[in-house]
Amino acid sequence: MWNQTRITELLEIEYPILQGPMGGGFSTIDLLAAVSNAGGLGSFGAYTLSPEEILKIGRTIKAKTTKPYNLNLWVSDVDESLTNYSRESLDKVEVLFKPYFDELSIPLPELSPDIPSKFENQMEALFEIRPPVFSFIFGIPSKEILAECRRLGIKTIGTATTVDEAIALEEAGADAIVASGFEAGGHRPSFLRPPQESFTGLFTLIQQLKAKIQTPVIAAGGITNGRGIAAAFMLGAEAVQPGTAFLVCDESGASQAHKDKLLSDESKNTIVSKSMTGRMGRMVKNRISEEIKSEIEVLPFPLQTKLLAPLRAAAIAQGKTDMINFWSGQNTTGLKKVKAEELMQLLIEDATKLLNR
Repeated sequence: MWNQTRITELLEIEYPILQGPMGGGFSTIDLLAAVSNAGGLGSFGAYTLSPEEILKIGRTIKAKTTKPYNLNLWVSDVDESLTNYSRESLDKVEVLFKPYFDELSIPLPELSPDIPSKFENQMEALFEIRPPVFSFIFGIPSKEILAECRRLGIKTIGTATTVDEAIALEEAGADAIVASGFEAGGHRPSFLRPPQESFTGLFTLIQQLKAKIQTPVIAAGGITNGRGIAAAFMLGAEAVQPGTAFLVCDESGASQAHKDKLLSDESKNTIVSKSMTGRMGRMVKNRISEEIKSEIEVLPFPLQTKLLAPLRAAAIAQGKTDMINFWSGQNTTGLKKVKAEELMQLLIEDATKLLNR
């Protein structure tokens, strides 16, 4: 049977379908619980949360489901270039973005480049919760962290955008590896080379990884239906991780405007841009991503996010959707605004018909 793989055995789930761990408020406990209760692996993107918030989330999840679930963190959550970042550079970027603030009649925020990493403290909270699965992006945790995960019985899933990254994750002892193809929505989690040098498509990436590593591979990028699952499995993947398909589900934390955008014809035009957050990510094209090209310097992450946070809030309030970053994968064909349980059933039924022929 197609749903009996090393991933289902490792994670103790019924179906090898993992919900993409969407951070920044897009993950919800209801979405996680619905996917896990339907036999997949629900996920919660927690990289923006404080340790106290993570502990609270962990308690609430356990009240919603007894099934396995995943918490996701960013190993690198602050760009190294923020160290000693000059006021001159900050002023230059503020001048570039000021016309957008003026158009919405709001002031530029007061910013400081002194932003400490939260990752180490977040890990302390995660160890206290002991989720069945811990997934991570933008790097590899220390040997000590991974050893503690093994001691506590927490399964680990790393994310690779290249073969070299997958090899590094395997050597570090990750239990499974997500192959994140160029088609995937959200931030490009490359960590060995710049993301613009790590734009490998999913189908190529799966085959490259299967030729070089023994660790089971989870496919992510452009998978929205049973055909995508079947294609990934035919190439050697042992699980899939849809993201955008779950983003439009009723339980997701995405705004109605975001869901409407993904379900519209505009979603066929996506772009990889660093203009909105300081790190490259795939989104539906908007005015800012078109006018602030990738070669133009913006603030490092997450300072750029802090710069645009009030602009985003004002744009939402004023209905200026051309200034908002609507994250999206490259493939939005056939997306359905349904409950997560219904989406899971559709994915399972379609994949079963195709893979059990």
